[in-house]
Amino acid sequence: MGFFTEFKEFAVKGNVMDLAVGVIIGAAFGKIVDSIVNDLIMPLVGKVVGGLDFSNYYIALAGQDPTLPLLEAKKIGAVFAYGNFLTVALNFVILAFIIFLMIKQINRLKKEAPAAAPAATPEDVVLLREIRDSLKK
Repeated sequence: MGFFTEFKEFAVKGNVMDLAVGVIIGAAFGKIVDSIVNDLIMPLVGKVVGGLDFSNYYIALAGQDPTLPLLEAKKIGAVFAYGNFLTVALNFVILAFIIFLMIKQINRLKKEAPAAAPAATPEDVVLLREIRDSLKK
């Protein structure tokens, strides 16, 4: 019974729950960034460089016809899918940049509280110091 009790205490600690929420939100946020890259950015980049779809760029390693779409080429054999890698790498860069901006804003909002003025010395401490000083004389 001790093992399950210990596990329950671990599972409901604040840090574990915060981590779980962060992972879930991170996964959803990753899907949003993935959509931004695949549906908005990569088509524009493809248009700029001549209407090419980067996600279908690959080097055939099993003798596939290079005009086949990537999924069809993968069914035939191994491919070096560098276009898909470029898309995923761009996903990462955008996600890292957005997280950087978020952390920067959070840090800006968390300005350090101004240092409090030193508290006034209590009256009894002042009286005790006066008594001590008068006894020294």
